[in-house]
Amino acid sequence: MNLSQTKIILILLVVMFAASISYAGPRKKYGTSAAPELLIPVGSVGTSLLGSDMSYISGVDAMYWNPAGLADIKSRTGEAMFSHVNYFADMKLEYVTVASKIGNLGVIGAGVKSFNIGEIEQTTEIAPDGTGTIYKPTYLTANVSFARQMTDRIRFGANVKIINESVADVSANGVAFDFGIQYKGGVTGFNFGIAIKNLGSTMRFDGSGLDRTIQGINGQSTTQRVILQDFDLPTALDMGMSWGKMFKNDLGLTVSASFTNNSFTSDEFKFGLECTYKNIIYIRGAYNYLVDKQNTDDLSIFGPAIGAGIHYPVGGVNLGFDYAYRFINNSGSAFNTTNQFLTVSIGF
Repeated sequence: MNLSQTKIILILLVVMFAASISYAGPRKKYGTSAAPELLIPVGSVGTSLLGSDMSYISGVDAMYWNPAGLADIKSRTGEAMFSHVNYFADMKLEYVTVASKIGNLGVIGAGVKSFNIGEIEQTTEIAPDGTGTIYKPTYLTANVSFARQMTDRIRFGANVKIINESVADVSANGVAFDFGIQYKGGVTGFNFGIAIKNLGSTMRFDGSGLDRTIQGINGQSTTQRVILQDFDLPTALDMGMSWGKMFKNDLGLTVSASFTNNSFTSDEFKFGLECTYKNIIYIRGAYNYLVDKQNTDDLSIFGPAIGAGIHYPVGGVNLGFDYAYRFINNSGSAFNTTNQFLTVSIGF
Protein backbone atom coordinates (compact mmCIF):
# COMPACT_ATOMS: atom_id res chain seq x y z
CA MET A 1 0.00 0.00 0.00
CA ASN A 2 1.55 3.32 -1.08
CA LEU A 3 1.66 6.53 0.93
CA SER A 4 -1.33 8.19 -0.78
CA GLN A 5 -3.57 5.20 -0.02
CA THR A 6 -2.46 5.25 3.60
CA LYS A 7 -3.33 8.96 3.85
CA ILE A 8 -6.78 8.34 2.38
CA ILE A 9 -7.54 5.59 4.88
CA LEU A 10 -6.30 7.66 7.83
CA ILE A 11 -8.45 10.61 6.73
CA LEU A 12 -11.50 8.36 6.45
CA LEU A 13 -10.90 6.95 9.91
CA VAL A 14 -10.56 10.43 11.43
CA VAL A 15 -13.72 11.66 9.69
CA MET A 16 -15.72 8.62 10.81
CA PHE A 17 -14.56 9.01 14.41
CA ALA A 18 -15.31 12.74 14.43
CA ALA A 19 -18.74 12.15 12.92
CA SER A 20 -19.52 9.58 15.60
CA ILE A 21 -18.62 12.03 18.37
CA SER A 22 -20.63 14.84 16.75
CA TYR A 23 -23.82 12.91 15.98
CA ALA A 24 -23.86 10.07 18.49
CA GLY A 25 -26.53 11.76 20.59
CA PRO A 26 -26.69 12.44 24.33
CA ARG A 27 -25.47 9.42 26.31
CA LYS A 28 -27.60 10.43 29.30
CA LYS A 29 -30.81 9.59 27.39
CA TYR A 30 -30.65 5.82 27.76
CA GLY A 31 -33.31 3.96 25.79
CA THR A 32 -34.85 7.05 24.14
CA SER A 33 -33.46 6.87 20.60
CA ALA A 34 -35.53 6.86 17.44
CA ALA A 35 -35.82 3.69 15.35
CA PRO A 36 -34.56 1.16 17.94
CA GLU A 37 -35.28 -1.57 15.36
CA LEU A 38 -32.04 -0.52 13.65
CA LEU A 39 -30.21 -2.22 16.51
CA ILE A 40 -31.88 -5.61 15.94
CA PRO A 41 -29.23 -7.71 14.19
CA VAL A 42 -29.82 -9.64 10.99
CA GLY A 43 -27.93 -12.62 9.65
CA SER A 44 -27.14 -15.66 11.79
CA VAL A 45 -23.36 -15.58 11.22
CA GLY A 46 -22.79 -12.11 12.65
CA THR A 47 -25.43 -12.61 15.35
CA SER A 48 -23.83 -15.81 16.67
CA LEU A 49 -20.59 -13.84 17.02
CA LEU A 50 -22.37 -10.70 18.35
CA GLY A 51 -20.68 -8.65 15.62
CA SER A 52 -17.20 -9.34 17.00
CA ASP A 53 -16.36 -10.56 13.47
CA MET A 54 -16.93 -7.12 11.91
CA SER A 55 -13.26 -6.99 10.92
CA TYR A 56 -13.50 -10.00 8.60
CA ILE A 57 -17.19 -10.74 7.93
CA SER A 58 -17.87 -10.94 4.19
CA GLY A 59 -20.64 -11.11 1.60
CA VAL A 60 -24.24 -10.01 2.06
CA ASP A 61 -24.12 -10.93 5.76
CA ALA A 62 -21.70 -8.01 6.21
CA MET A 63 -24.18 -5.35 5.08
CA TYR A 64 -25.53 -4.92 8.61
CA TRP A 65 -22.31 -5.34 10.61
CA ASN A 66 -19.72 -3.66 8.37
CA PRO A 67 -20.65 -2.78 4.77
CA ALA A 68 -16.98 -2.97 3.74
CA GLY A 69 -17.22 -6.78 3.89
CA LEU A 70 -19.75 -6.73 1.05
CA ALA A 71 -16.80 -6.24 -1.31
CA ASP A 72 -15.68 -9.82 -0.57
CA ILE A 73 -18.30 -11.89 -2.38
CA LYS A 74 -16.80 -15.30 -2.99
CA SER A 75 -19.39 -16.44 -5.54
CA ARG A 76 -18.99 -15.74 -9.25
CA THR A 77 -21.76 -13.19 -9.65
CA GLY A 78 -23.51 -12.37 -6.42
CA GLU A 79 -25.28 -13.52 -3.27
CA ALA A 80 -28.75 -13.47 -1.72
CA MET A 81 -29.78 -14.01 1.88
CA PHE A 82 -33.09 -14.65 3.64
CA SER A 83 -33.28 -14.34 7.42
CA HIS A 84 -36.09 -15.00 9.89
CA VAL A 85 -35.90 -14.00 13.55
CA ASN A 86 -38.11 -15.22 16.39
CA TYR A 87 -37.59 -12.24 18.66
CA PHE A 88 -38.59 -12.02 22.31
CA ALA A 89 -42.21 -11.32 23.34
CA ASP A 90 -43.49 -13.09 20.19
CA MET A 91 -42.15 -10.41 17.86
CA LYS A 92 -40.89 -11.40 14.40
CA LEU A 93 -38.38 -9.97 11.99
CA GLU A 94 -37.88 -10.79 8.30
CA TYR A 95 -34.88 -9.72 6.24
CA VAL A 96 -34.04 -10.26 2.59
CA THR A 97 -31.03 -8.90 0.74
CA VAL A 98 -29.25 -9.43 -2.56
CA ALA A 99 -25.95 -8.18 -3.94
CA SER A 100 -24.16 -8.43 -7.27
CA LYS A 101 -20.72 -7.68 -8.62
CA ILE A 102 -20.55 -4.82 -11.13
CA GLY A 103 -17.32 -5.54 -12.95
CA ASN A 104 -14.22 -3.89 -11.55
CA LEU A 105 -16.26 -1.09 -10.00
CA GLY A 106 -17.27 -3.05 -6.90
CA VAL A 107 -20.37 -4.66 -5.44
CA ILE A 108 -23.84 -3.16 -5.14
CA GLY A 109 -26.56 -4.55 -2.90
CA ALA A 110 -30.04 -3.86 -1.53
CA GLY A 111 -32.07 -5.18 1.37
CA VAL A 112 -35.38 -4.83 3.19
CA LYS A 113 -35.99 -5.47 6.90
CA SER A 114 -39.53 -5.79 8.27
CA PHE A 115 -40.18 -5.83 12.01
CA ASN A 116 -43.55 -7.13 13.22
CA ILE A 117 -44.57 -6.55 16.85
CA GLY A 118 -48.07 -8.03 16.43
CA GLU A 119 -51.56 -6.64 16.87
CA ILE A 120 -52.47 -4.01 19.47
CA GLU A 121 -55.91 -2.92 20.66
CA GLN A 122 -56.45 0.82 20.43
CA THR A 123 -57.02 2.78 23.64
CA THR A 124 -57.91 6.44 24.07
CA GLU A 125 -58.38 8.93 26.87
CA ILE A 126 -62.13 8.27 26.72
CA ALA A 127 -61.81 4.48 26.33
CA PRO A 128 -58.74 3.42 28.33
CA ASP A 129 -59.91 -0.22 28.30
CA GLY A 130 -59.97 -0.31 24.51
CA THR A 131 -62.12 0.86 21.62
CA GLY A 132 -62.36 -2.51 19.89
CA THR A 133 -60.18 -1.28 17.05
CA ILE A 134 -57.08 -3.35 16.33
CA TYR A 135 -54.02 -1.88 14.62
CA LYS A 136 -50.73 -3.44 13.56
CA PRO A 137 -47.59 -1.26 13.75
CA THR A 138 -45.17 -1.64 10.84
CA TYR A 139 -41.44 -0.93 10.93
CA LEU A 140 -39.65 -1.06 7.59
CA THR A 141 -36.01 -0.35 6.76
CA ALA A 142 -34.73 -0.47 3.19
CA ASN A 143 -31.06 -0.09 2.35
CA VAL A 144 -28.87 0.30 -0.71
CA SER A 145 -25.22 -0.65 -0.30
CA PHE A 146 -21.99 -0.24 -2.21
CA ALA A 147 -18.59 -1.73 -1.44
CA ARG A 148 -15.26 -1.80 -3.21
CA GLN A 149 -11.91 -3.55 -2.84
CA MET A 150 -9.71 -0.46 -2.69
CA THR A 151 -6.42 -2.40 -2.60
CA ASP A 152 -5.42 -6.02 -2.06
CA ARG A 153 -5.65 -5.33 1.69
CA ILE A 154 -8.33 -2.64 2.11
CA ARG A 155 -12.09 -2.67 1.56
CA PHE A 156 -14.54 0.19 1.88
CA GLY A 157 -18.35 0.09 1.99
CA ALA A 158 -21.39 2.28 2.66
CA ASN A 159 -25.13 1.89 3.29
CA VAL A 160 -27.98 4.31 2.70
CA LYS A 161 -31.03 3.35 4.76
CA ILE A 162 -34.59 4.62 4.44
CA ILE A 163 -36.58 4.16 7.66
CA ASN A 164 -40.37 4.13 8.00
CA GLU A 165 -42.33 3.56 11.20
CA SER A 166 -46.13 3.50 11.17
CA VAL A 167 -48.31 3.12 14.27
CA ALA A 168 -52.07 3.47 13.70
CA ASP A 169 -52.57 6.93 12.14
CA VAL A 170 -49.12 8.34 12.88
CA SER A 171 -45.80 7.68 11.17
CA ALA A 172 -42.18 8.76 11.14
CA ASN A 173 -39.52 8.67 8.43
CA GLY A 174 -35.76 8.99 8.49
CA VAL A 175 -32.54 8.48 6.56
CA ALA A 176 -29.40 6.87 7.97
CA PHE A 177 -25.91 6.11 6.66
CA ASP A 178 -23.33 3.44 7.48
CA PHE A 179 -19.64 3.57 6.53
CA GLY A 180 -17.09 0.84 7.05
CA ILE A 181 -13.47 -0.14 6.40
CA GLN A 182 -11.73 -3.51 6.63
CA TYR A 183 -8.01 -4.20 6.55
CA LYS A 184 -6.87 -7.72 5.66
CA GLY A 185 -3.48 -8.71 7.00
CA GLY A 186 -2.78 -11.39 4.38
CA VAL A 187 -0.53 -14.28 5.49
CA THR A 188 -0.40 -12.92 9.04
CA GLY A 189 -4.10 -13.75 9.48
CA PHE A 190 -4.66 -10.41 11.20
CA ASN A 191 -7.68 -8.26 10.28
CA PHE A 192 -8.88 -4.86 11.43
CA GLY A 193 -12.22 -3.15 10.90
CA ILE A 194 -14.05 0.04 11.80
CA ALA A 195 -17.61 1.11 11.05
CA ILE A 196 -19.93 3.94 11.97
CA LYS A 197 -23.61 3.03 11.78
CA ASN A 198 -26.96 4.82 11.86
CA LEU A 199 -25.57 8.27 11.22
CA GLY A 200 -28.40 10.48 10.01
CA SER A 201 -31.44 12.66 10.56
CA THR A 202 -33.72 12.90 13.57
CA MET A 203 -37.18 11.34 13.43
CA ARG A 204 -40.53 12.62 14.65
CA PHE A 205 -43.96 11.01 14.58
CA ASP A 206 -46.72 12.97 12.86
CA GLY A 207 -50.16 12.27 11.39
CA SER A 208 -53.92 12.52 11.86
CA GLY A 209 -53.77 10.28 14.93
CA LEU A 210 -52.32 13.25 16.82
CA ASP A 211 -55.24 15.56 16.00
CA ARG A 212 -57.38 16.63 18.95
CA THR A 213 -60.75 18.41 18.87
CA ILE A 214 -61.03 21.29 21.36
CA GLN A 215 -64.36 22.83 22.35
CA GLY A 216 -64.32 26.61 22.63
CA ILE A 217 -66.19 28.71 25.15
CA ASN A 218 -68.51 29.91 22.38
CA GLY A 219 -69.51 26.35 21.45
CA GLN A 220 -67.31 26.18 18.38
CA SER A 221 -64.76 23.39 18.06
CA THR A 222 -61.30 23.51 16.57
CA THR A 223 -58.85 20.79 15.64
CA GLN A 224 -55.26 21.03 16.78
CA ARG A 225 -52.41 18.61 16.24
CA VAL A 226 -50.11 17.52 19.07
CA ILE A 227 -46.51 18.25 18.11
CA LEU A 228 -44.12 15.55 19.27
CA GLN A 229 -40.40 15.83 19.96
CA ASP A 230 -37.65 14.86 17.53
CA PHE A 231 -35.47 11.91 18.50
CA ASP A 232 -31.93 11.07 17.41
CA LEU A 233 -30.95 7.84 15.68
CA PRO A 234 -28.94 5.25 17.67
CA THR A 235 -25.55 6.05 16.17
CA ALA A 236 -22.75 3.63 17.02
CA LEU A 237 -19.04 3.33 16.30
CA ASP A 238 -17.61 -0.20 16.01
CA MET A 239 -13.92 -1.12 16.06
CA GLY A 240 -12.70 -4.70 15.85
CA MET A 241 -9.81 -7.02 15.12
CA SER A 242 -9.43 -10.72 14.47
CA TRP A 243 -6.88 -13.43 13.79
CA GLY A 244 -7.52 -16.63 11.87
CA LYS A 245 -5.61 -19.67 10.65
CA MET A 246 -6.30 -22.84 8.66
CA PHE A 247 -4.42 -25.86 10.00
CA LYS A 248 -3.14 -28.88 8.06
CA ASN A 249 -6.01 -31.09 9.18
CA ASP A 250 -8.52 -28.78 7.39
CA LEU A 251 -9.58 -27.24 10.69
CA GLY A 252 -9.84 -23.47 10.83
CA LEU A 253 -9.93 -21.19 13.86
CA THR A 254 -10.70 -17.49 14.10
CA VAL A 255 -10.72 -15.41 17.27
CA SER A 256 -12.23 -11.93 17.18
CA ALA A 257 -12.92 -8.98 19.42
CA SER A 258 -14.67 -5.67 18.97
CA PHE A 259 -15.67 -2.56 20.90
CA THR A 260 -18.91 -0.67 20.30
CA ASN A 261 -19.38 2.94 21.36
CA ASN A 262 -23.17 3.35 21.60
CA SER A 263 -24.96 6.66 21.78
CA PHE A 264 -28.05 5.58 23.72
CA THR A 265 -26.94 2.59 25.73
CA SER A 266 -23.87 1.12 27.36
CA ASP A 267 -20.60 0.73 25.48
CA GLU A 268 -19.86 -2.92 24.83
CA PHE A 269 -16.91 -5.28 24.42
CA LYS A 270 -17.54 -8.46 22.38
CA PHE A 271 -15.36 -11.54 22.02
CA GLY A 272 -16.00 -14.30 19.49
CA LEU A 273 -14.66 -17.71 18.44
CA GLU A 274 -15.39 -19.45 15.14
CA CYS A 275 -14.26 -22.99 14.22
CA THR A 276 -14.65 -24.53 10.77
CA TYR A 277 -13.94 -27.82 9.06
CA LYS A 278 -12.99 -27.49 5.37
CA ASN A 279 -14.97 -24.21 5.30
CA ILE A 280 -18.10 -26.36 5.21
CA ILE A 281 -19.15 -26.87 8.84
CA TYR A 282 -19.02 -23.95 11.27
CA ILE A 283 -19.39 -23.67 15.05
CA ARG A 284 -19.55 -20.19 16.57
CA GLY A 285 -19.92 -18.50 19.92
CA ALA A 286 -19.47 -15.07 21.50
CA TYR A 287 -19.54 -13.28 24.85
CA ASN A 288 -20.27 -9.61 25.55
CA TYR A 289 -19.36 -7.31 28.41
CA LEU A 290 -21.27 -4.09 29.08
CA VAL A 291 -19.13 -1.24 30.37
CA ASP A 292 -22.01 0.50 32.16
CA LYS A 293 -23.87 -2.65 33.16
CA GLN A 294 -24.54 -1.52 36.71
CA ASN A 295 -26.38 1.53 35.36
CA THR A 296 -28.26 -0.12 32.46
CA ASP A 297 -28.94 -3.65 33.67
CA ASP A 298 -32.68 -3.26 33.18
CA LEU A 299 -32.20 -2.08 29.59
CA SER A 300 -29.53 -4.56 28.43
CA ILE A 301 -31.40 -7.85 28.26
CA PHE A 302 -29.12 -9.68 25.80
CA GLY A 303 -26.14 -11.82 26.75
CA PRO A 304 -23.89 -14.36 24.97
CA ALA A 305 -24.72 -16.06 21.67
CA ILE A 306 -24.01 -19.39 20.00
CA GLY A 307 -24.53 -20.70 16.50
CA ALA A 308 -23.68 -23.19 13.78
CA GLY A 309 -23.83 -23.41 10.01
CA ILE A 310 -23.16 -25.51 6.95
CA HIS A 311 -22.09 -24.15 3.56
CA TYR A 312 -21.80 -26.42 0.53
CA PRO A 313 -21.88 -26.06 -3.28
CA VAL A 314 -24.88 -27.73 -4.95
CA GLY A 315 -25.22 -27.71 -8.73
CA GLY A 316 -23.04 -24.66 -9.22
CA VAL A 317 -24.78 -22.74 -6.44
CA ASN A 318 -23.28 -22.23 -2.98
CA LEU A 319 -25.94 -22.90 -0.35
CA GLY A 320 -25.59 -21.88 3.28
CA PHE A 321 -27.76 -22.62 6.31
CA ASP A 322 -26.93 -20.84 9.56
CA TYR A 323 -28.53 -20.74 12.98
CA ALA A 324 -27.93 -18.45 15.94
CA TYR A 325 -29.34 -18.22 19.43
CA ARG A 326 -28.86 -15.18 21.64
CA PHE A 327 -29.28 -15.71 25.39
CA ILE A 328 -31.40 -13.28 27.37
CA ASN A 329 -30.31 -11.96 30.74
CA ASN A 330 -32.58 -11.78 33.80
CA SER A 331 -33.96 -15.31 33.54
CA GLY A 332 -36.86 -14.41 35.78
CA SER A 333 -38.17 -11.71 33.46
CA ALA A 334 -41.06 -12.00 31.02
CA PHE A 335 -38.58 -11.57 28.17
CA ASN A 336 -36.89 -14.93 28.79
CA THR A 337 -38.36 -16.38 25.61
CA THR A 338 -37.32 -17.59 22.17
CA ASN A 339 -34.63 -15.52 20.49
CA GLN A 340 -33.58 -17.47 17.40
CA PHE A 341 -32.08 -16.45 14.07
CA LEU A 342 -32.42 -18.64 10.96
CA THR A 343 -30.63 -17.69 7.74
CA VAL A 344 -30.44 -19.16 4.24
CA SER A 345 -27.78 -17.78 1.88
CA ILE A 346 -27.31 -18.46 -1.82
CA GLY A 347 -24.19 -17.70 -3.83
CA PHE A 348 -24.65 -17.67 -7.61
